[in-house]
Amino acid sequence: MAMGREGDRQDDLIVTWAEMPRSPGHVFYDRLQAVLMAGGFDGFVETACQPYYARKMGAPSVPPGRYFRMHMVGYFEGIASERGIAWRCSDSMSLRDFLRLENREKVPDHSWLSKTRGRLPREIHETVFGWVFNPPRALGATLPISRRTDQSRQQAPVAAIGGRNYS
Repeated sequence: MAMGREGDRQDDLIVTWAEMPRSPGHVFYDRLQAVLMAGGFDGFVETACQPYYARKMGAPSVPPGRYFRMHMVGYFEGIASERGIAWRCSDSMSLRDFLRLENREKVPDHSWLSKTRGRLPREIHETVFGWVFNPPRALGATLPISRRTDQSRQQAPVAAIGGRNYS
């Protein structure tokens, strides 16, 4: 048996969330989050979705703003399946920040996305995504995205954050 020495002590194995190293995050989602927060996106979405939720019945649902943020991730990253969206959001710390999840909260799973999609009519989705692609003019902010339609490149209705045009 080897003789133990005082300097051979092992440090604590528990690390708090605040001590975890953090990357700078994803610039696009950080900018998008700033636009959403400045425009009062969560309040807008909760007001629009209010008629489709019960006042009090069972456990409270996940906020509608999180549902729409997850679908934004799917749209911007070209993920067509709800399982894929849930997996991608679970896999990225910067997307967890974008979804406004606390450190111990889990990313909603695909079945929750599907159930919520079935609850909300198409008009609500069009209204919310219309807001995302055309944020209130008072913000003066736009998003650095473009989309393809009919094989021709068009500038999205939202031009660019920070005054840059990405055409």
